[in-house]
Amino acid sequence: MPTRSTPMGQLARLDPVWSRIREEVTEAVAKEPLLGGMFHSSVLHHQTLEQALAFRLSQKLASAELSEQILREIMDDAHADDPSLGEAARADIVATYERDPACNRFMKPLLYFKGFQAVQAYRIAHWLCRAGRSDFASLIQMRVSEVFGVDIHPGARIGKGIMIDHAHSIVIGETAVVGDNVSMLHSVTLGGTGKEDGDRHPKIGTGVLIGAGAKVLGNIRVGDCARIAAGSVVLEDVPARKTVAGVPARIVGEAGCAQPSMTMDQLFRGEI
Repeated sequence: MPTRSTPMGQLARLDPVWSRIREEVTEAVAKEPLLGGMFHSSVLHHQTLEQALAFRLSQKLASAELSEQILREIMDDAHADDPSLGEAARADIVATYERDPACNRFMKPLLYFKGFQAVQAYRIAHWLCRAGRSDFASLIQMRVSEVFGVDIHPGARIGKGIMIDHAHSIVIGETAVVGDNVSMLHSVTLGGTGKEDGDRHPKIGTGVLIGAGAKVLGNIRVGDCARIAAGSVVLEDVPARKTVAGVPARIVGEAGCAQPSMTMDQLFRGEI
């Protein structure tokens, strides 16, 4: 693990994502000294990305019911117990940088993007849920919903390399599964269709692109590298590498590329 005495060249080899964030923030301090305090407390004061995440999220989510100190301790414990949380955060930062044209620096998701922050907070809640601490997980879910406008149930299973652009009004249900390298835009719902219990939410494959306002409802499967058009209501399984659109959604063509979630191309150019 990097320490305060680790040279920057060695840090870059050990953890290139964290090294780049620190370099970008150091440059930002010089350009915007009035924000120097925030940059130092949120990034430069910390030895690892995991510590910076715990600090930033605990600041955002603290309330009269849940202190910043308690949140930081929980998040530090989670990262120490499960290194995959930090690995996923790094993959999510790279995914956001590569797919969101508004993200021109690695530091932006950590400091400014509520989609990234909400997913990292969900990962802590999911860790608590797996540990049988459902009340604490539910409290974090509530705070994430209140602060970020994103409601992800702690029981959902979400992969890495996730990019949620804008993120407002995202809803992901308890038994939903989201594969690796998925991209979605604001107002997406991965929900149920009524009052049924048990396994009742969608299963999203890898490399899927879900457009703004799309609703995917019920225990259905969306195949790898499929595209769901903005505003669609999906009620049936979607085959891999297909594009669906409409209310209710139907297949309108091929996905158009090998990795829709990477290209973020939402235009349809084929024949029905």
